[in-house]
Amino acid sequence: MWTGLFQEVAGYVEAGGWVMPPLLLATVVLWFAIGYRFAALKRGSERDVRNLIRRYDKGKLPTHDGVLIRALHKGMDLSARHLDDLRPYLDVAFFEEQKEIRRYRRLILTIVTAAPLLGLLGTVIGMIETFDSLGDMSLFSQSGGIAGGISQALITTQMGLAVAIPGLIVSGILSRREKNIEIELAQMKDILVASYKGSNGD
Repeated sequence: MWTGLFQEVAGYVEAGGWVMPPLLLATVVLWFAIGYRFAALKRGSERDVRNLIRRYDKGKLPTHDGVLIRALHKGMDLSARHLDDLRPYLDVAFFEEQKEIRRYRRLILTIVTAAPLLGLLGTVIGMIETFDSLGDMSLFSQSGGIAGGISQALITTQMGLAVAIPGLIVSGILSRREKNIEIELAQMKDILVASYKGSNGD
């Protein structure tokens, strides 16, 4: 079973020409980056930011891990130190979490943009081979002739779109999630600064 499947995949890759290995590599890298971002964009709790802070003040510490939970621990620790100006310290402390949720975003967008172009390159190469075969009147040649050229053109186009379209959809979902988390991190800063000033009588 596995041998037959491997042979089919190898035949598919071979029919697409030299453009196929870069497209396969791009697929692997793309879905690794997407998986990483799914894990990195985990909030850690279904509760809103204000509720999380209120429960933390009551000693009900979150048991799960996530971006908001890590930021909450850092923010509450800084708040407990009674620093002169809390916001710059929060900016520095939250920067690591903000950097983490943005990781691989550009890589995903680059691959999603480049994959159809690679597919188009394979299409052009396949069509050149087709026209060369027509010019030589060679229906069948060592490289596949007309049939091989058309096959290569269609396969690389298909592969490029198969990489780009799902990646684009998932990237959009992750970008919205990232934006929501960034808004919640900013809200957490505002609440912590406001409560800090209130506790200090400012």
